[in-house]
Amino acid sequence: MARLERGRKKRIMYAVIETGGKQYRVQEGDVITVEKLNVEAGETVVFDKVLLMSDGKEVKVGAPYLTEAVTGSVVENGKGKKVIIFKYKAKKDYRKKQGHRQPYTMVKIESLTGEVKAAPVVEEVKEVKAAKKVSASMKKDELIAFAKENGIAIDEKSTKAVIIEAIEAAL
Repeated sequence: MARLERGRKKRIMYAVIETGGKQYRVQEGDVITVEKLNVEAGETVVFDKVLLMSDGKEVKVGAPYLTEAVTGSVVENGKGKKVIIFKYKAKKDYRKKQGHRQPYTMVKIESLTGEVKAAPVVEEVKEVKAAKKVSASMKKDELIAFAKENGIAIDEKSTKAVIIEAIEAAL
């Protein structure tokens, strides 16, 4: 009897989700570190990009995504270990030292069987479009297009700084 139990595989429910351009294999109770999300600690996160779902018996594969969702709660937001970038050119007296700490969000997976409704996803997309802001990093052509989309009258021959001021004054 002991041999049979040793040979059996335990059936585990798991899912493969996509977030931050990466894929993660998750189970209920897992704590994963993902790219930074705009949520505070303690809030609930819904991952609707589920690529694969297995209940232990049956495996469902999305094309490209399934309708199920994975929910989790944010444990913490933070920064990873410091990575040192040191550039050096021999015999040229060139040395450049730079550091970087990648921001992350730690999420505890709570449920793998949440259904996603289509309406909330559409609302999030609308919020992102409305939240687009004008910045100095935008090209002049992008600023002119933004002004035309929002019905702001500007002189296209004026400088980039003047266009930005006109747009910010109109908003």
